[in-house]
Amino acid sequence: MTQLVHLFGGDATTTERSKELLGGKGSNLAEMASIGLPVPPGFTVTTEVCTAFYANGRQYPAELAQQVAAGVAHIERTTGRTFGDAANPLLVSVRSGARASMPGMMDTVLNLGLNDETVVGLAAGSGDPRFAWDSYRRFIQMYSDVVLALDHHDFEEALEIAKEDRGYYLDTEMLAEDWQALVGEYKTIVEKQWGRPFPQDVQEQLWGAVGAVFESWESERAKVYRRLNAIPAEWGTAVNVQAMVFGNMGDTSATGVAFTRNPATGERAYYGEWLVNAQGEDVVAGIRTPQYLTKAAREEANAKPLSMEEAMPEAYAELAAVFDRLEQHYRDMQDIEFTVERGKLWMLQTRSGKRTAKAALKMAVEMAAEGLISEAEAVARVDPAALDQLLHPTLDPSAPRDVITKGLPASPGAASGAIVFDADTAEKRAAAGDDVILVRIETSPEDIHGMHAARGILTARGGMTSHAAVVARGMGRPCVSGAGSLSIDNAARVMRVAGRELREGDLITLDGTSGEVMAGKVPTVEPELVGDFGTLMVWADAARRMKVRTNAETPEDCRVARQFGAEGIGLCRTEHMFFDASRITAVRQMILAENEAGRRAALDKLLPEQRSDFAEIFAIMAGLPVTIRLLDPPLHEFLPHREEDFAEVAEAAGVDIATLKRRAGELHEFNPMLGHRGCRLGVTFPEIYEMQARAIFEAACDVAASSGEAPIPEVMIPLVATKRELDLMKAVVDAAAKAVFAEKGRTLDYLVGTMIELPRAALMAGEIAHSGEFFSFGTNDLTQTTIGISRDDAGRFLTTYVDKGIFAADPFVSLDVEGVGQLISLAAERGRVTRPDIKLGICGEHGGDPASIAFCEGVGLDYVSASPYRVPIARLAAAQAALRRPS
Repeated sequence: MTQLVHLFGGDATTTERSKELLGGKGSNLAEMASIGLPVPPGFTVTTEVCTAFYANGRQYPAELAQQVAAGVAHIERTTGRTFGDAANPLLVSVRSGARASMPGMMDTVLNLGLNDETVVGLAAGSGDPRFAWDSYRRFIQMYSDVVLALDHHDFEEALEIAKEDRGYYLDTEMLAEDWQALVGEYKTIVEKQWGRPFPQDVQEQLWGAVGAVFESWESERAKVYRRLNAIPAEWGTAVNVQAMVFGNMGDTSATGVAFTRNPATGERAYYGEWLVNAQGEDVVAGIRTPQYLTKAAREEANAKPLSMEEAMPEAYAELAAVFDRLEQHYRDMQDIEFTVERGKLWMLQTRSGKRTAKAALKMAVEMAAEGLISEAEAVARVDPAALDQLLHPTLDPSAPRDVITKGLPASPGAASGAIVFDADTAEKRAAAGDDVILVRIETSPEDIHGMHAARGILTARGGMTSHAAVVARGMGRPCVSGAGSLSIDNAARVMRVAGRELREGDLITLDGTSGEVMAGKVPTVEPELVGDFGTLMVWADAARRMKVRTNAETPEDCRVARQFGAEGIGLCRTEHMFFDASRITAVRQMILAENEAGRRAALDKLLPEQRSDFAEIFAIMAGLPVTIRLLDPPLHEFLPHREEDFAEVAEAAGVDIATLKRRAGELHEFNPMLGHRGCRLGVTFPEIYEMQARAIFEAACDVAASSGEAPIPEVMIPLVATKRELDLMKAVVDAAAKAVFAEKGRTLDYLVGTMIELPRAALMAGEIAHSGEFFSFGTNDLTQTTIGISRDDAGRFLTTYVDKGIFAADPFVSLDVEGVGQLISLAAERGRVTRPDIKLGICGEHGGDPASIAFCEGVGLDYVSASPYRVPIARLAAAQAALRRPS
């Protein structure tokens, strides 16, 4: 019989296999139990059951029921309580636990096992009827929401009416008889909405909750989170069933969430929040604003409610010891959930905590300095994509700020944008190009798509470990939570604070580092990448094999890329230089010319402009290799469309407008991306590439003469499909180089190669390599031409393709290794057979994607090229790929 249920505290450890089988939560619970930490007894239903559940029409394996019953019996023996017993009831929690952490994305049910009989036994056994009836109403509300899919607003409204009728402000003021009356109202709501009474059979409750957890794996919010974080759908989730411990049994009980180091800054100090007389949902859902964990944090915030360190010194001391033990055991910062039940500490979860990029850098560098991890492990610890948080501007400290309120600094960074009050609006406006700030009373997992679309997140309720804070930190979005003075009227689409009223669409600015919220837009300053960042990059550069270049053609982008450590240019797109307002008329004159003489006349005007462009780039790159792609796009992109544009070109060319319009009509193409573009332009009109080559070599000679640092031009012929095309264009380039070198009285090293962006070019790479001195894989077009999908139009359906598992990820974001990757591998192999020293690189957008970079390391490419702001990401990803490569 296949083992589908594993008890906590067995022989399971946090190996990758155990995480695959038990999920992160179940694996870590088993690990904590095995090292003697106080973990309530329980068991894990494996991820294999989830896979089988979906593969078999939502039916469970036949042996599962027997194994779950044995797991429940184990909890009963350990606790001395019986599931469903009216006198001494066992209550359990049922929680998800995927292999990769997905905070708040899947479902949880607490207090399961309560019904009209067991609630009486719980009240008698605990000596606290108020606690028992409060737990029952919590269970009904949570179960109705998660399992029965009923409208939770009706329950919340009934609670608010009950408090108002009885004159209460807080839930904690409610008496046992109040909760008992509310339970009756809740049961009426269930029967009205569901058409049946609330389930009283505890076995029905248990299997309903287990099914709901498995179903939540395919919820919309979980699918969005998986897509955003590249988590495969086939991984599935485990289910953890665990004996309940109660933080809501009075003033000697509490619950909390804590980190062994500060997840926002990386500071080596305990960080967290707790609530007296509360359950875990109260903290993570932001229902109540929690208290500080440590005395130092409370004093720094000038807060009045006592910290856990002050109010429960014995439980806190035990918790602090557990913190240290867990960090030493896992050798990483831990995110911990705990409960104190009448003075006794219980551990409910530990996992490697999500952190900001700044915190990740600081922790990695400091842990290496402490000897907890090696420098190589420090490099491997930091998510390359998270560096994006550090590479963009922050608020200018000298700029005026119209601060309207202050909340908790939940996720650092700064963002400005228009106020929106719901996730759908955020997504819609962001798709239209607007910067938006999502403003909510509190976020829920259903808001995940809007949180991703927003530039920042502001909530009126919740703490620094609430859903909004955790998800925002993981996404790198600035977040200010718990801005208690904020009043939000969703119906009127307005927020009010300090006597001021701001409507949807008004601009605000968030400072997630200070917690300040400002009216209007505040200017920003560029980041300074020093300190921990610099240290880790030194370690990364020592570990990586591949070079990292940049895709850039403006001086500004070149300077940014050099600042970020670029080792040359992997793609300089010359057509971008042609769109300048001062040049476009000459470009159009060249395109619309009837003959070579007309084209050369226009090209003569462009030559000094191109030479100036290249000279500035060569000077900035200071002797590093610069790969320049000759003109590539279809000519239609440059054609005039307005009457005044035709008139301007006609005057410059000395021809009539009718002639130009006729010529433009002749150039029309039905599918220009597969038409007269790339090297086909050079073959047809070699004078274009001749002018560009002359500009390159003249600029290179001038910079070498003036600076003493000779640039290394790499002239790239685009869209080659045959060796003959490359031979013809190489002859043009070589002739231009020979002429310029003769005129300048000096020679320079240069290479002529091609961009591999057509499947035929990849297949014929061995032959093309006889002429090509380098290959640069243009993975944007190679993906389009291999899969037969236009990246400009694919947005309409690619999300569905990813959700349905047709593609593991968007192939224009992360390389299609199985298809496009095979062509790259084949081309690299065949190219090296012909020319063993051929230089191989990648210059598509995939050059900044960590997963694609790992593939490039495996193929043995010499370099990757990324956009300027992704150069540090590529440097770190290349180092991690080298460290993972078998020696």
